[in-house]
Amino acid sequence: MLRVRRGELGFTLAELVMVTALIALLSTMVLPVAKFTVKRRKEAELHLALRLMRNAIDDYKRLSDQGLIPITLGGEGYPEDLEVLVEGVELVGQETKRRFLRRIPWDPMTGEQEWGKRSYQDEFDSTSWGGENLYDVYSLTDGTALDGTKYEDWRR
Repeated sequence: MLRVRRGELGFTLAELVMVTALIALLSTMVLPVAKFTVKRRKEAELHLALRLMRNAIDDYKRLSDQGLIPITLGGEGYPEDLEVLVEGVELVGQETKRRFLRRIPWDPMTGEQEWGKRSYQDEFDSTSWGGENLYDVYSLTDGTALDGTKYEDWRR
């Protein structure tokens, strides 16, 4: 039989302190990486949402230029709002509606379905929407991206 002495059971206090210090050191290295990973994921979602809406606006404009969508006076062939892209429009000579978006995407930075809008008649750096048509969309958040740019300044 194997006999164990009383002093040989368990860990010493020094071993426990060293292991705890090592775990604390490793956890402090993981927290910043996790923080940046979450922000990077939200930025990728924002890029995707902006790309989806801008492609839908471009598709609408292309069909309008081809004469398949009636142009409203002063609209320049762009949709009136994001809801038009979701509801769809009837194409000239066809009985079906063409939808450009399934739904208005959520802004991952604000957590809402509200977007900044620009019309064709607005200035390029304008932060107010004239309401004539929908030429471009941008995020309404005041945050700064990992690359140092403002989210509201993200253009194509």
